[in-house]
Amino acid sequence: MAIFLTKESKVIVQGMTGATGMKHTRLMLGDGTNIVGGVNPRKAGTSVDFDGTSVPVFGSVAEAIKETGADVSVIFVPPAFAKAAVIEAIDAEIGLAVVITEGIAVHDSAAFWAYAQSKGNKTRIIGPNCPGLITPGQSNAGIIPGDITKPGRIGLVSKSGTLTYQMMYELRDIGFTSAVGIGGDPVIGTTHIDALAAFEADPETDLIVMIGEIGGDAEERAADYIKANVTKPVVGYVAGFTAPEGKTMGHAGAIVSGSSGTAQAKKEALEAAGVKVGKTPTETAKLARAILNG
Repeated sequence: MAIFLTKESKVIVQGMTGATGMKHTRLMLGDGTNIVGGVNPRKAGTSVDFDGTSVPVFGSVAEAIKETGADVSVIFVPPAFAKAAVIEAIDAEIGLAVVITEGIAVHDSAAFWAYAQSKGNKTRIIGPNCPGLITPGQSNAGIIPGDITKPGRIGLVSKSGTLTYQMMYELRDIGFTSAVGIGGDPVIGTTHIDALAAFEADPETDLIVMIGEIGGDAEERAADYIKANVTKPVVGYVAGFTAPEGKTMGHAGAIVSGSSGTAQAKKEALEAAGVKVGKTPTETAKLARAILNG
């Protein structure tokens, strides 16, 4: 099983013909992702060869959906044009838009998130500024390395790309149903809570690992949700215990103001909800392994 992405997912890449899009389309194809097209209005009607696999380029997301039945778009469009690209995906009613681009202005992210809401949330947005998501052995939509883990029993949701990779590698002996990198910007689409709900409903996910970081109150809200709705064991890690007050760290959303948004406050909220929280990623992985090995 998996959440949001399976081997049946038909994936298009907005920005496929750019350098970053080309690189990661090749890697996604290597991971078995069913990539059915790219989108670039200036190169519509052409195709790109990836090691013997020919991928057609369409002029719009709507055209790509009509011709291929695509239901997922991975977006590698530069920041200045990302808002238009996401709105195009929403207008075409694609089921999932994975926004990899970092550096998108917060008001642009807020605008396309609100636009998706106004259109009835027919398009799930993951990101922006995220590594995407992977269902090992089935499909990879984004930039998560496909060779660091295997299919297994753990569901992972994380704000941090690099910590996503580390946790997947630390627990590679057990493996994952899906791993979702939700991104660390102040405004994102899919949240910890959305992923927790999906993993709770997935019969093959036996344990959930949740990685948060300083700033905002997403982890505290997730703790409340876990307490009320999640029956599966959850282990957590919060990055940023040594972060100085008032300084943006790594992600745009990772900023501590006074006593709010600290790693300690998030750790305490999660532990109050019954979540075991590790002090390091390695300790978190050990906690997960101990629970699963009973």
